[in-house]
Amino acid sequence: MAGSRNESDARPGNAAQMRRRRLLHGAIVPTLLALAAPTMVVLVVQTLVGVAETYFVSFLGTDALAGVALVFPVLMLMQMMSNGGIGGGVASAVARALGAGRQADADALVLHALVIAAAFGLVFSAAEFLGGRALYRALGGEGRVLAAALAYADVVFSGAVLVWIVSLLAAALRGAGNVMVPAIVTLAGAVVLVPLSPALIFGLGPLPRLGIAGAGVAVVTYYLGAAIALLWYLRSGRSAFRLTLDPRRIERRLLADVLRVGGLSAIGTVQSNLTVVLVTGAVGLFGTDAIAGYGIASRLDYMMIPLLFALGTAALTMVGTNIGAGQAARARRIAWTSALIAAGFTEAIGLAAAFFPTAWLGLFSSDPGVLATGALYLRLAGPAYGAFGLAMLLYFSGQGAGRVLWPVIAGTARLVIAAGIGWLVVARLGGGLGALFLAVAAASLAFGTITAASQWLGAWGRGRAAPAPALAPLSATAPPR
Repeated sequence: MAGSRNESDARPGNAAQMRRRRLLHGAIVPTLLALAAPTMVVLVVQTLVGVAETYFVSFLGTDALAGVALVFPVLMLMQMMSNGGIGGGVASAVARALGAGRQADADALVLHALVIAAAFGLVFSAAEFLGGRALYRALGGEGRVLAAALAYADVVFSGAVLVWIVSLLAAALRGAGNVMVPAIVTLAGAVVLVPLSPALIFGLGPLPRLGIAGAGVAVVTYYLGAAIALLWYLRSGRSAFRLTLDPRRIERRLLADVLRVGGLSAIGTVQSNLTVVLVTGAVGLFGTDAIAGYGIASRLDYMMIPLLFALGTAALTMVGTNIGAGQAARARRIAWTSALIAAGFTEAIGLAAAFFPTAWLGLFSSDPGVLATGALYLRLAGPAYGAFGLAMLLYFSGQGAGRVLWPVIAGTARLVIAAGIGWLVVARLGGGLGALFLAVAAASLAFGTITAASQWLGAWGRGRAAPAPALAPLSATAPPR
């Protein structure tokens, strides 16, 4: 077994070897932006597709818009857990394996990612079908709002396994520094999804009018196509590693390597989305207009996800590869550089939203009650976006290093302040929406402060790193497959 692993370790082609050299020795900012740019462009397009879907749903009325707003935090929980939580564990394990020259482990990790995806996808489907109605009712959904939420969610979560497969296979590729293939697959899916969603919502030609369920069918169709494309690519031999469907390659140590980082990261993702869910529930105490207003305003929070995810996954790959190669000091420089870039961008977005809230809100509604709630949220919470961006990039870098405990602790503080104290102020002390949204802003500031302080004080430890494995000359590498 050891001999076969060593032979496999010498297998990366020229393209993979050049990516590894760039990650270990290239200038930090250009390398970071080069890795982030394809993901950022495509995820911006994907987010705009989500905005377009909300726009189409808005023609079905406020009840439909509020129903989607109730489902949105739960859907984002699954997407963020699969991409940034467990997906972060997959990408981190792959990056560290390739950084250390363990090609055979990197190959096997792709199969482990597929197994984990199937398991988590089934759990999410079962949880939504069994508990969705109770959850959406607890968040304030009643009557037609609840019916709309269930019609959309039941369809979307029937394809949960597909969502997880796409997310974890894409994470494995990004962990290897291959950002182009996931980007191309996502972009191609967006091109299909934009016309398909309204066609299924309103009916077009032979396609039936499905109403809000049509939006869910379009999403599932996209993930089915993306899953088929990624599986084909990883089986074709064109990537730096190949998916082999051999259950004998499943090892406890590799599952542990993914879940050690991914499991704790998933807790952080649950905390983040639970914060949104509980804040949504507190907003629901003020009526349907308030839910709809907060729903469309807080979508701007998620509009930052493409930026943070693109920079974050790039930082994760760079940090993980350098940690695997024993270059801990360079890994820390990458973490701080990426975090400061993210903080600058997100703070600019937050301030723009705070000063000009209707520029965003007016895209979705002209209802005065909806606009009033949304504008209040953006004016109070927007200026704290920079702290959130800083914390998220340090969290992604912590994933790459395999150290995410302190970011999760900081996320706990955010949850307690925004959801716990915010709910107490509203439900028990009679505070208004302004008090709730101030708690959300304070929570973001605490999240950024604790995460940054822990990293500054050495949350990754100061132990001696292993020496970097020698890089084989390019001429000695195998040709790309």
